[in-house]
Order: sequence, then structure tokens, then C-alpha cells
Amino acid sequence: MSQVLSQAGKRSLRLRHPVAGTLAVAGYVVMIVPILFVVATSFTAGSTLRFPPDGFSLRWFAEAAAYTPFVEALVSSLQLAVLATGLALLLGVPVTLAIHRGRIPGKELLEGLFLSPLVVPELVVGLALYQQLMIGLGLNNFSTLLLGHTALLLPYAVRVTGASLALADPALEEAARGLGASPLRAFVTVTLPMLRPGLISAGLLGFVTSFNNVPLSLLLQTRDFRTLPVTMLDYVQQSYDPMVAAASTIVLAATVVVAVVAERTVGFAKIFGGINR
Repeated sequence: MSQVLSQAGKRSLRLRHPVAGTLAVAGYVVMIVPILFVVATSFTAGSTLRFPPDGFSLRWFAEAAAYTPFVEALVSSLQLAVLATGLALLLGVPVTLAIHRGRIPGKELLEGLFLSPLVVPELVVGLALYQQLMIGLGLNNFSTLLLGHTALLLPYAVRVTGASLALADPALEEAARGLGASPLRAFVTVTLPMLRPGLISAGLLGFVTSFNNVPLSLLLQTRDFRTLPVTMLDYVQQSYDPMVAAASTIVLAATVVVAVVAERTVGFAKIFGGINR
């Protein structure tokens, strides 16, 4: 009976909002269909990017895995994403605690400051970092990229861990303090476990965002240090074979696996449910 009522409710909603439903379907089609074309092309037995693919083969996956520039760029991207995510969390957690539990004036202004990288175009951020750090201070491209990626990931660290903290009961930490625990011990034994789902979610979201970043990485990197997305972009400009499609499919599959594992172990719905609080 409940299933019948649920289906009737969904049908009624579609009837009341046909335009919204049509736009939603159109949006899904625009986002998903190009991805399906790339995935299908990566399994082609032919030598050029074309759809429908010429037969079925895994040769391009083997060639992508053996292509030295892709492998070196993959290691560079992993290194950069791990370090940037770690720095963003180290900076974001104290900021989150200060905003939600501290007694400082201008909390809204402080939170808006740390969320500002979400609204500033990445090319503008990259140009500013290039002028001020690489040219002005003489930093190498890896250090500048690391600082830039960390700045881009800070909003995710602050917002997602803040959502997790909003779902936590502050009375538990106060009880630990009342029982004689020091501020550090109360944070490690009570607050940090409550933040763990948010930390995991923010870490995974930040890692994927850093790993797949193109605008900032494209502007700041040199031949000495190149990330995988930019290396793939350069390869597309020079070659027209399906190897880049195979590499894209591998990255897409890895991202989906990470998202599924995170949803099963942490539950994004629970974490992000506190964002609007």
C-alpha cells in the first residue's frame, strides 16, 4: 500500500511540475550522454576516436597504463592531491571549531572569507598566485600549486566538517570537560570522533577535486611537474587515438569506486544533511 501511495505521489508531482521534470531529465542527458560516448569509445578496437566504436578491445587501456607521461603525471597528481587535502583539513578543522564553538566576533565574515574560493574563478586565483608567488617570491611551481590547491579545498574542509560538527551534541564535550578532561583530551577523545565522518567526507571530496582540477593546474604547472588532467589535455591536442578516452574511463571508474565506498562507509546524506543547519 505504501509503495502504491509513493508511486502516486511521484506521479502527481510530475504532473504538477512537468517543466521542472523535463529540465531535470534534459540536464541528466546533457551530463551523462557525453560520458557514455567517451566510455564506449575507450573500448574500441580501432585507431581513432569515433562513435560507434570499431569492435571491442582492451588494447587502449593497456597502452594508457604503459604510457610513461600518464604514469608520471598520475604519481604527481596523487602526491599533490594528498598533500593539499591534508593541509586543507589541518587548516579547516581549527577554523570550523572557531566558527561553531568559539566566541569570536564576525563569525559570518570569517566563514565567508574561507568560503570565498568557491565564487572566485580559478583562473583569477591562478593568475594571482603566479604573479605574487612564482614571479614575486620565486617559489617553484609545485609549492605554488600546493598552496593554490589547498586554498581551493579549504571551503570543502570548513563547510563539510562544519556540517558534521553541527550534527554533534556539544553537551558531550562539556561533560568531558566537567569530568576533568583537559581541552586537548576532550577534543581528541570526544570532538574528533564526532568529526570523523565529516573529516572523511571532506577528505575524499577534496582529494577528488584536487586530482581532477584543470584551470589552476594548467596555469601554474611547468614541464618539471605536470598533473594527469593537464597531461591528458595536452595529449588530446597532439593525438587523436582512443588512449586518452581509456585513461579518462579509468579515472572515472576510480572516482565512482571512491564515491560508492564513501557512501557505504560514511554516508554522504547524513553528513551533508547538516549543512543547512
